[in-house]
Amino acid sequence: MSVKKVVKLASVLCWLSLGSMASVLQAAELSPAAKAQAERDAALKVKFPTQYKSWLATSEQTEREDMLASYPAAIILWAGSSFAKEYHSPRGHHFAVADVTHTLRTGVPPKAGDKGLSASCWTCKTPDAPRLMNELGVEGYSAKNFTDLGAEVNSVVYCTDCHVDGKAQLALPRPHAQDAMAKVHLPFDKQDTNMKGAQVCGQCHVTYYFQPERSNKVNIPWIFGNSVDDIEKYYDTRRFYEWIHPVSQTPILKARHPEFEHWSRSQHAEAGVTCITCHMPETTDEQGKTFTSHKVSKALDHFETVCQGCHESEKSITNTLENNKTSINAKARNVEDLLIKAHYEAGAAWEAGATWSVMNDAIMAIRHSQWRWDFAMASHGLYAHNPQEGNELLDIALKQVVYARTSLVEILKKFDIKTVNYPDYSTKAAAHAAMSIELDKLTEAKKQFIKQGVDKHWSEVSRHGYE
Repeated sequence: MSVKKVVKLASVLCWLSLGSMASVLQAAELSPAAKAQAERDAALKVKFPTQYKSWLATSEQTEREDMLASYPAAIILWAGSSFAKEYHSPRGHHFAVADVTHTLRTGVPPKAGDKGLSASCWTCKTPDAPRLMNELGVEGYSAKNFTDLGAEVNSVVYCTDCHVDGKAQLALPRPHAQDAMAKVHLPFDKQDTNMKGAQVCGQCHVTYYFQPERSNKVNIPWIFGNSVDDIEKYYDTRRFYEWIHPVSQTPILKARHPEFEHWSRSQHAEAGVTCITCHMPETTDEQGKTFTSHKVSKALDHFETVCQGCHESEKSITNTLENNKTSINAKARNVEDLLIKAHYEAGAAWEAGATWSVMNDAIMAIRHSQWRWDFAMASHGLYAHNPQEGNELLDIALKQVVYARTSLVEILKKFDIKTVNYPDYSTKAAAHAAMSIELDKLTEAKKQFIKQGVDKHWSEVSRHGYE
């Protein structure tokens, strides 16, 4: 490679990795397509410097909450899945690749011959995902293990995730989002400007699952619609489940941040207020020119320009949000407690010799109740986006879990079971112990993989914020 090309490629990769020489040294290992993408991304920084600067500010959004420490009941409810190992609230887009790399949920490379976590877990973290789908085919990509493609990921959530290359025009590059809009007969090119803006965010801020019969490719379950009932109907019709709960043997469904679904039925949506309106408001640069901020920050950070047109005062809207949060959280904690009891009562019934013909109604009630609890609580910003739906979901979840427990009381009576041993989930450590999750071992295995694999062979973006 000529000196001129080395210098050019080095400058590109320094930008992508925020100045890391480690990425520069990896330049020769990049595929031609990856190199072309790196050069294209660097050119976009130059073409849209103001937007780039605001996007770079997502690195300032470092705070996140250990959700399992704050809500340890989730460990019991998600037992049998990787979500019970580690789950944090989201932070700035610039951490997307690094956070999915380091979380215990993505684990370590599988043993030879074993199938590991699908590469589909990269899908919404990087513009390298659509590139790899083009190279490998959608199912060829998803059939790979998550760790197989780590070294191919060289950039994090960026311009081409949302825009046509080199233009301000919005785009929808991910096949699962294109497929979903086809299902509801609303293709992207037929949408109005407001809907397109929300849809661009909604290609990732939406619930989904990995389609097992299609090599675990990402699929959005909207054949019947995108309400909690419609999606449940789809899953129940297919007899689909993500995992079997180890205590109750319930076939569990998992919601994943259904922000788009909640927004689509909200007062904000009816008023034409979208994700971009609140989280990416127009602002001015140093020269006084107007541009759309790409920091993707909290709406209340821009109350005067974003909220004041509809809301009387910042104090009023803050009080409303706090009241929403208090109401929803109180209901959620109640549902969680009853669901945990139901799981363990079902477990006691199975141990006593109960059969599926006896248990079916109770188990399905647990499944449906937990699905609604999850569809509410997995949605970031529910208290602001659609608190009415959140409350309604939890009210129905409560009725369903009460029905489950009422059925289980009768079943336990038949087997003369008078006492059920419920787990201690007062703390994260207690809940992990109850589920026999050995966090120390998982953490050490991950640490060794990061040291021997990620630090040596993956791009700097996989370590951003962890150096």
